[in-house]
Amino acid sequence: MSGREAWPGRPFPLGATWDGEGTNFSLFSEHGERVELCLFDGAGAEERIDVRAQTAHIWHCYLPGVGPGQRYGYRVHGPYDPGAGHRFNPFKLLLDPYAKAIEGSVDWSGASVLPYVPDPDNPDADLESDDEDSAPAMPRCVVVDPRFDWEDDRPPNHRWSDVVIYETHVKGFTKLAPHVPEPLRGTYAGLASDEALAYLTDLGVTAIELLPVHQIVDESFLAERGLTNYWGYSSIGYLAPHALYARADDGGEALREFKGMVKALHRAGIEVILDVVYNHTAEGNHLGPMLSFKGVDNASYYRLVPDDPRHYMDFTGTGNSLNPVHPSVLRLIMDSLRYWVAECHVDGFRFDLASALARELYDVDRLSAFFDTIHQDPILSQVKLIAEPWDVGPGGYQVGNFPVLWSEWNGIYRDTVRDFWRGQATVGEFAARLTGSSDLYQADGRDPFASINFVTAHDGFTLRDLVSYNDKHNEANLEDNRDGTDDNRSWNCGVEGPTRDAEVNALRLRQQRNFLATLMLSIGTPMLLGGDEFGRTQGGNNNAWCQDNEISWFSWDLDDDQRALLAFAKRLIALRREHPTFRRTRFLAGADADDDGLPDAWWFRPDGRRMTQHDWTRDDGRVVGVFLNGDRLQEVDERGREIRDDSFVLLVNAHFEDVEFRLPGARFGAAWVGELSTADPGEPPGARRLAARDPVVVASRSILVLRRAEEG
Repeated sequence: MSGREAWPGRPFPLGATWDGEGTNFSLFSEHGERVELCLFDGAGAEERIDVRAQTAHIWHCYLPGVGPGQRYGYRVHGPYDPGAGHRFNPFKLLLDPYAKAIEGSVDWSGASVLPYVPDPDNPDADLESDDEDSAPAMPRCVVVDPRFDWEDDRPPNHRWSDVVIYETHVKGFTKLAPHVPEPLRGTYAGLASDEALAYLTDLGVTAIELLPVHQIVDESFLAERGLTNYWGYSSIGYLAPHALYARADDGGEALREFKGMVKALHRAGIEVILDVVYNHTAEGNHLGPMLSFKGVDNASYYRLVPDDPRHYMDFTGTGNSLNPVHPSVLRLIMDSLRYWVAECHVDGFRFDLASALARELYDVDRLSAFFDTIHQDPILSQVKLIAEPWDVGPGGYQVGNFPVLWSEWNGIYRDTVRDFWRGQATVGEFAARLTGSSDLYQADGRDPFASINFVTAHDGFTLRDLVSYNDKHNEANLEDNRDGTDDNRSWNCGVEGPTRDAEVNALRLRQQRNFLATLMLSIGTPMLLGGDEFGRTQGGNNNAWCQDNEISWFSWDLDDDQRALLAFAKRLIALRREHPTFRRTRFLAGADADDDGLPDAWWFRPDGRRMTQHDWTRDDGRVVGVFLNGDRLQEVDERGREIRDDSFVLLVNAHFEDVEFRLPGARFGAAWVGELSTADPGEPPGARRLAARDPVVVASRSILVLRRAEEG
């Protein structure tokens, strides 16, 4: 035991809090019987201090003279009784659930971090505790100095209607970037470099959605295979930025560097959205490691099977589910969210498997305590909230069912758009997604931006692979290609994988442009998977979660086709930014006409006549036109002035043959000019001019965008 002076301290705030003279340590454990605070010096020697003071199941003490840079952890004593849901084991060093910095990673060969002695021949091995000290294998928590010079940092606070999201990975985005200084590649500082910021601003995105940056722990079986959890959906520290994304793994550096990245992105006008994983942790099921929550208070932190608390409820497919029904676990989630907003200035969150958080018992409850608490919070109710509206439990697919204030990854949009461009969805289904998915979001009072429209995301094929592969090719994951979904809704354009066939490659490029154009011209909030703008490939791997290598890292050595695709993507994003017609904040009414008799949107067939019910639903329907009225946006600017814009016609042909359209009558517009064609991306705006009722050929599998010309 230690002879160090320890004062009682305070229960709040939880975690380690330095006040300039010493540090207060505070840990919640409702069922623990004794808590030891473990301090480590630079050589790794451990000093243990009994934490004696308790307030409402919170153990706390204050250590004068202890400050930033101090490494620490906990050991919690109590019953090891898995049958009752308790797995206390003081031989296992534990991370502080509220640690703001964590140094190092788990050394799976350094010592056993399992709370029991593994025995593959004994299915009940976890019922007996292990007495091997895990400290040699464990990372260390670090006391931090929270001070940071934010200067005049202000959140960009973009209106949802102006948002274009770019989903990417902190490391992968710059790891191979020759334009980023070598020491910064793959780090928070690399993403904040002038070169990276210039690329993002030139592309035109307004928000960057980062794959998980909470402290990550790789699964032991990945270490055995020489792989790592690249995506990072294996959180263990909800207030600590992942240390391995910092230039130096010295504990506090990651926090300082993360804040600097946010400040730099804000200065460039780019919001920061974090992908957060509050549904499960890295500790797995009853046979998983003991790293933090399992040893601090297993029965409180996790959802256990009610009549068999030895085992875990698993709504996530990872072995466990956090228990937000418990007030202290809900408090941890809320404290984490508030910390990232208030102290790290992030602008919003995308909640992984959000349906798991909404489960009060077994059912998904859209009015659960989690949502109620966020909606009442003066900080969190004001940031951008995005749900991944599904989990793997019963009734977990909840697209369209989240409350007001929430936007959702619209998986139905993704599936329909993919199907349409491979000839397996009707024009009616396509039109519903193009116009904001009002069938999903309008009835409960939400706006079009509630739909986060995406065609691809980190999970699945990249856009280039979507048009190059019919089947997954995940051999590098070392699971005999069994992992990853088989429901890709992809089309390889006739050849599986890379080919020298010029016609196939041309079609693949056109299909990529079709997807990008659909995404940027759809009502709702577009999310672009990083790298899709220039045709990044993962070689057909649709589940690259464990590929921290060239499979996942962005290759910036672009060929001519990739540079042309990038230029086209920039043009599309600029078109969306310049024209509120494509950024409507109200759903289309269609039949409601203005004083001139023109509706806000009018759909028509290739012969220029209005679509009929039969046209919408026919199985072979692959062609549709739509007039979008820029004079009927029903919107005002921030000063209350009416917003008007150009009117457009979109001619969409997903058929394998060219189709001749006839333009609408003169009441919609006497003259039209070409704005953009996915079949001829090099055609400049205004290069073609057409009159009302003129015929125009739209190439097979392409979109032609026309803008109404000024009269006279």
